[in-house]
Amino acid sequence: MAMITTIRVRTAIAMTTDARENFLPLLVWLSPSFPVGSFAYSHGIEWAVEAGDIKDAETCATWLTDLLNQGGPWSDAVLLAATHRAAEAKDDAALLAAAELASALSPSKERKLETLKQGDAFLLAVKNAWPCEAVDCFAKIWPHETAFPVAVGAAGAGHKIALDSVLEAYLLAAVTNLVSAAVRLIPLGQTDGTKVVARLTLLAREVATRAARSTLDDVGGAAFRSDIASMRHETQYTRLFRS
Repeated sequence: MAMITTIRVRTAIAMTTDARENFLPLLVWLSPSFPVGSFAYSHGIEWAVEAGDIKDAETCATWLTDLLNQGGPWSDAVLLAATHRAAEAKDDAALLAAAELASALSPSKERKLETLKQGDAFLLAVKNAWPCEAVDCFAKIWPHETAFPVAVGAAGAGHKIALDSVLEAYLLAAVTNLVSAAVRLIPLGQTDGTKVVARLTLLAREVATRAARSTLDDVGGAAFRSDIASMRHETQYTRLFRS
């Protein structure tokens, strides 16, 4: 009995160690320093600030809550999950379906630029620094511009990072990046910005849990004001961001 218990403990420790090691690339891939240019995009927040929709920490948190629940980040999470599962299963047809839908889904020119440019930059950086079979195979079956969540999903599966971990990290990184944009635009103090991120961390985890159970049929939402903001940003007179 003692020997069985020892084996179980050692197995659990090994599994925990593997999970921790696999998670580490996410800390780099989704950090502001990773060369995807995330700092250049506001996802329409720049226009929302000019229009008065976002003017303080409370309105910023409300806007981002809607995005997580029923905006672009929600659809991104669904697409990421579908890509991750397809890459794990080596299902080329499912991979193509996710990549095609992600590329066609953007509601505006700037949102398409936002996701495709970041996706391509992400894949280029991962291929050079964290190469893996899944990313190479994906590039062969989809030799086109790639949406950001699809790129992250393929890399996460290729490096055997659990889907829930990839989803949580991706969504929290999205929140952090948009709060960073708000800090520069409102202006919103660093402390208040950090409070907004902390406030939305649990929601990001909840949305990730939902997305992990989703299918491509769950893509879509109702954050119309955000979509309008991305369209209006295209003709905004003065701009700091590309979207």
